Amino acid sequence: MLPRAAAGRAPSAARPARTPRTTLLRLLAEPLPTVELARRLGVTPSAVSQHLGVLAATGLVTRVRDGRRVLYRRSALAEQLTAADRGART
Repeated sequence: MLPRAAAGRAPSAARPARTPRTTLLRLLAEPLPTVELARRLGVTPSAVSQHLGVLAATGLVTRVRDGRRVLYRRSALAEQLTAADRGART
């Protein structure tokens, strides 16, 4: 039997994940610096930086230096994952 909180909801495998990292991946369709990502998410640049570090270590984002800024963008693997997520929601 399902706990009350889960009753009436779709199984987690059927729902797209809504985590800070998936939100970051959605925003990174265009190259953006940490400060802009933090502004859009309403969190600190430090929090965004920590998540970006994990995403970069797993190969889901790439970094490119642009003068004094570092721009982040989804990798090819992340593009495939976000495309699959969009397809699952339609």
